[in-house]
Amino acid sequence: MQSVTLFGAPRPCPSDPIQAPRTGSSWVARGLRKTLILGLFASLSAAQGVWAADGQPASSGTPAPAGAPATPTVPVGPPITAVRVTTSMGAFVVELNAERAPLTVQNFLRYVNEGFYTNTLFHRVVGNFVVQGGGYDATSLKLKPTHEYVFNESGNGLQNKRGSVGMARSGPPHSANSQFYVNLADNSELDPLATRWGYAVFGQVIEGMDVVEKMGVIATGSLGPFKSEAPLKPIQIVKVEPLTSATAVAAPPAAVSPPPPPSSGEGATPPPQ
Repeated sequence: MQSVTLFGAPRPCPSDPIQAPRTGSSWVARGLRKTLILGLFASLSAAQGVWAADGQPASSGTPAPAGAPATPTVPVGPPITAVRVTTSMGAFVVELNAERAPLTVQNFLRYVNEGFYTNTLFHRVVGNFVVQGGGYDATSLKLKPTHEYVFNESGNGLQNKRGSVGMARSGPPHSANSQFYVNLADNSELDPLATRWGYAVFGQVIEGMDVVEKMGVIATGSLGPFKSEAPLKPIQIVKVEPLTSATAVAAPPAAVSPPPPPSSGEGATPPPQ
């Protein structure tokens, strides 16, 4: 889901909200904020002209029907309660809420256990909103093949508060696959309403939020296929490690220098704005 700086750019909104009428300056401010939301998911657009969350299943060219929940197999063993995300800017730990978001956590852990997130990017940063990643290869800047969509669990009661982690998606409500985001602020407009779906939260940063906040103020602009809001110094996801309840949360590993970005002519065609 996907160069200008992150200040002054309008926020796109989900494609399906139905809002009660508002007037005056509050409506203008609300409209600008809603407009930026779709940018969270517009950056999911695939280089081939489709949304990343509209997916390229790993095993076949036909995605699962919209709304069909993913049923990945997670290895049997001690329950995985958290993951450590190691990036080129440092590491942070995400506690997973499998009780409230069982399908989303299962889907996320499927990618973790496959090593999918190794050498991917946080390809989109919007200050005071979100950092988003987990879909693009850090070397080629191309989208990686993904599994089927996961059912949207945004009605689970978990809110898009600062430090919460959710699944990025495109317009259709059940179109999330691998990409995730971390909220840099309280973003209630990403939560569901009676009239529309929201964006499913499945975890919370419990360690290393300072690393995420450093990402949130990095310089952004145009890079490769990303027309805007891409970190000009790429933020690489080095690895995502599963943690069990018996796993000690050790000090975050030292930051790792990212590989140099490919030339501007490499990779897929730019996604739509």
